[in-house]
Amino acid sequence: MKLDWRASGLVLHEPLRISRSVMAERDAVTLTLDDHGDLGHGEVVTSVYYELDVPRIEAELAEAQAELADLAPEEALRTDLPQASPGVRAALDAALHDLLARKRGIAVHELIEAEPPGSVPTARTIGITSTERAAAEAIGLVGQGFQVLKVKLGSGADELARVAAIREAAPHARILLDPNGAWDPEEAERMLCAATEFDIDAVEQPIAPGTPDLLAEVAENSPIPVVADEDARTPEDVRRLGSRVHGINIKLPECGGIRAAREIIDTADELGVDVMLGCQVASSLGIAPAVHLCGMARWVDLDGHLLLARDPWTGLGGENGLLRIAGLIGLGVRPA
Repeated sequence: MKLDWRASGLVLHEPLRISRSVMAERDAVTLTLDDHGDLGHGEVVTSVYYELDVPRIEAELAEAQAELADLAPEEALRTDLPQASPGVRAALDAALHDLLARKRGIAVHELIEAEPPGSVPTARTIGITSTERAAAEAIGLVGQGFQVLKVKLGSGADELARVAAIREAAPHARILLDPNGAWDPEEAERMLCAATEFDIDAVEQPIAPGTPDLLAEVAENSPIPVVADEDARTPEDVRRLGSRVHGINIKLPECGGIRAAREIIDTADELGVDVMLGCQVASSLGIAPAVHLCGMARWVDLDGHLLLARDPWTGLGGENGLLRIAGLIGLGVRPA
């Protein structure tokens, strides 16, 4: 089995500001697995937060190339690559699922015996911006058909003025809050109590990752469901948190792909904890693997491709707030 890859740039419609950074563009590495003419594709994007740049990605792919060269796709899918970052493992995992599903003439969700995703409402992100602009964005997104809005927040009580404006602009939308770990436990308690008047669906990782027991304390005292993000990357993480949080956010590039995500979902199900499917900013190729798992999630936040000025892949839709896989085999996407 041959492995090839190429790097290219992804540019956002406009810079996305969150509590810890601002992103205007990032690089993506598209990889292709070739098994005697049967192809599968995957994508890994760079991340400053995870110290993952193109040279590191390409070095890890070169190592994987040597390990996978003599393996059949079925065997490769069962092969762990512990030296590779989760993003690279996820891209290889996606390409293998794509290849195997294409060989059988079926979709990836059929390959993994998951529920067909159908039309899936996805959240759409509103970054940190002025109150006026946030309200205008909310009106525009609801007008396009979005039923779920995710609001990025920083630290400080004045951040809730933006939430209030969005709620007024979109009275019937479901709202998710995401401070990206910007609050300390005391501020989290204050902010979450104050935010109850805005009918919030859930809040992601309100405090900085690394202290899951503190996160669990915040969740236990919160009137709003708390979803663990960076503190729930593995089945072991999820077991440690147990049912002390209300949900876990699974991002395939941060856990290692479809196989790893299924293990985490199964663990969450055992504990009675709800699942959110999240994403990084990526093309439709990078987002597609998670869409095949949507039948297992309470919350879906897969809008990374919608934030791009030009998506190099197509087949997921989402511009009207609903994701729907266009292709009938493999991941269901194709080059634009």
